[in-house]
Amino acid sequence: MTTTEWILFFFALQGVHFLGTWKLYKAAGFQAWQAAVPIYNAFILMKIIKRPAWWVILLFIPTINLILFGAILVETLRSFGKNSAKDTALVLLTFGLYIYTVNYSANPKHQPDRSLRPKTGFGETVSSILFAVVAATLVHNYFIQPYIIPTGSLEKSLLIGDFLFVSKFHYGARAPMTAVSVPMVHDTVPGLKIRSYLKKPQFPYLRLPGLQKINRNEIVVFSWPADTVRQFFVREKRVDKPIDKKSNYVKRCVGIPGDTLEIIDGFVHTNRSKNQLPDRARVQYTHFAYAQKGVSSRKLLAEGFSDFNRTYKIDNITESSYQQIIPHIIGRMGNTIEDFRVITTAKGLPTDVIRKTGLRVSEILELKKEMTLTLDEATAMRKVPEIDSVVRRFSKKNVPNEAFFPNKIPFDWNEDNFGPLVIPKKGMTVNLNKENLPLYKKIIAEYEANDLETSPSEIRINGYPTDQYTFKKDYYWMMGDNRHKSEDSRFWGFVPDDHIVGKPIFIWFSIKGINDGIKNWSIRWDRVFTTVGGSGERTSYFPYFVGFLVVWQGAVFYRRRKKNKTAA
Repeated sequence: MTTTEWILFFFALQGVHFLGTWKLYKAAGFQAWQAAVPIYNAFILMKIIKRPAWWVILLFIPTINLILFGAILVETLRSFGKNSAKDTALVLLTFGLYIYTVNYSANPKHQPDRSLRPKTGFGETVSSILFAVVAATLVHNYFIQPYIIPTGSLEKSLLIGDFLFVSKFHYGARAPMTAVSVPMVHDTVPGLKIRSYLKKPQFPYLRLPGLQKINRNEIVVFSWPADTVRQFFVREKRVDKPIDKKSNYVKRCVGIPGDTLEIIDGFVHTNRSKNQLPDRARVQYTHFAYAQKGVSSRKLLAEGFSDFNRTYKIDNITESSYQQIIPHIIGRMGNTIEDFRVITTAKGLPTDVIRKTGLRVSEILELKKEMTLTLDEATAMRKVPEIDSVVRRFSKKNVPNEAFFPNKIPFDWNEDNFGPLVIPKKGMTVNLNKENLPLYKKIIAEYEANDLETSPSEIRINGYPTDQYTFKKDYYWMMGDNRHKSEDSRFWGFVPDDHIVGKPIFIWFSIKGINDGIKNWSIRWDRVFTTVGGSGERTSYFPYFVGFLVVWQGAVFYRRRKKNKTAA
């Protein structure tokens, strides 16, 4: 819906409110016309139902207002003697229209002295839950939201199983754009596996003032522009979701509006200078380790390397034993019993599983092993006597690949050699031609909602031929630190400013092996209560937190004991 349509909807809603409540306003000692004045009528209604005036503010906060509308409808009924469960159900099921039956009854009577406390324990519980949800939703939408790192695109800067607190207010909280949705639920209702929202209506984009702008090289949470998944890890064929319901991604912002960005042999350059990352950033690349005698997995593990795969040959595989090893493998090779091989992570096949199944297993000693390493780790591996050489993999120039942005063959860009390209900035004008249009096509047509037409002879925007375009938004370039195992801007391009969610500021918990089943979980205590940003080695503030809790609880215990002695 456009802003004009929302204004018209607002005044239509005011008309519905007036027609359904004007007699109730009179019965409560006010004038009928007061029910017709937008916003002012809400303040009067709060007096009628004996609720604080600041509730009116909550009525204009998306998502929270849906919860509060229901509460106000019920409170209005109870203020006129309609206290039964039937009345509550009818007003909620009819979206408030049941109030018309009360308004147009013979003589509605206001009960100004009614108790605000629920008459049953169940009512008390519902009331407590309701306002707890309101408070939590307010914090969740506008201040702090918890996230978990599900994939390894930022390893070893952020690890799979890191639980984050993401600040919404650093960059300015983005107000919810989806008008009707389940509170504190993203795109899918847990357990039910159904969408948690209605696509329409949509609020206009609004972002509150922030404390800072996005700085180059900061880790940022954003709505994935290329979203085609209904819920994370469940892929579907093209699902167009509202911006605030797109899957959330976390990457490092390596390019800000106005930057000229280029990737040369795997290294990011901005404005013709090699990008200088913070010292906590641990950028990784795919490497190949070579050894004439074979690369020993046990030796790699003993040296502290664990990001590689292992291949096993199994001589006596059966359907039953195969089903038992499936949770421990990531792939298989060979189509016959005589040539059956499986691929695992560095952990390999568990010994107890091998014994239980009676499998005859032998690891294949590979002459070349693919590994994900930082440059420092690659240097350290070259010093291992059993390793002959370690070579970093990167794709050379002039190797066209449509998998990479802008997904056109004439651009011979790849994951290691990319650009140069200018990251659009609000108000910046670019010259358009058939060669560079693929870079900006999605921005013009989708992100900034223009009618774009092309022909062999011209480019038309909103029906007018043109060779220029002025951007309406700021855009960013996001990349993972695990450079060869990250789906990022190199694949789907620019991230618009209205897709920005927030800034990760704190790791409040961290579980190693979170995708391996609860039996294999272990807590990374050195990462608990650590900051995402900063420099130097991570320092856990967990001991200080525990100390604070002990002191606080001690103080509470002391005050209670002192109070009890005084009372005695």
